[in-house]
Amino acid sequence: MRRGHARSTRLDDARDGERRRRSIAVEAARLISEQGIRDYAAAKRKAAERLGFALDAALPKNSEVEDALREHQRLFGADEQPQVLRELREAAREALQFFAPFDPRLVGPVLDGSADRYSAVCLHVFADEAEALVRFLGENGIPFEEQDRELRLSRDATRSFPAFVFSAGGTPVDVTVFPADLVRQAPLDRGGEKPMARATLAALETLLAGES
Repeated sequence: MRRGHARSTRLDDARDGERRRRSIAVEAARLISEQGIRDYAAAKRKAAERLGFALDAALPKNSEVEDALREHQRLFGADEQPQVLRELREAAREALQFFAPFDPRLVGPVLDGSADRYSAVCLHVFADEAEALVRFLGENGIPFEEQDRELRLSRDATRSFPAFVFSAGGTPVDVTVFPADLVRQAPLDRGGEKPMARATLAALETLLAGES
């Protein structure tokens, strides 16, 4: 009887943990969609606090939050989100054309279809030195903010890359610069172990044509 009771207790604990992670993921998705919080870790912490869960409790994976975000958009953004996504993909097409000298790739929510009105057009570009992009932006009169971005190249290897953030026609654009020899080595996706999806201008054109 004691063994059966222990197994039942463990099952109950597992179900409670699963329900807690699901609740936090759903609330984090709402915060991301409605308040424009882009940092998944921050959204999860804030969601846990709002729901009264201890911050040391097991939090959902980023993939669980992404699933909840897509569900939230289907439920509450069915009318708005497709048009917003289309507009952002058209802005991404212009950005890819603009950064053509740097062999750009589209990444992130605008590519995977989860973008909302708070999303930035995120690009990976390639140059032997980041200063080449700095000069390019300066020559085109584009003011920008420079950041450092930590990305995982493998399960055990993390590396910092320069990133440049600016606005183009009211659309935020986020450009991360990689060495040219990493054009075929995408960093791992957020919270996962798979390489991040990247799209060339030609691939984006195919997406847009399919939407039409």
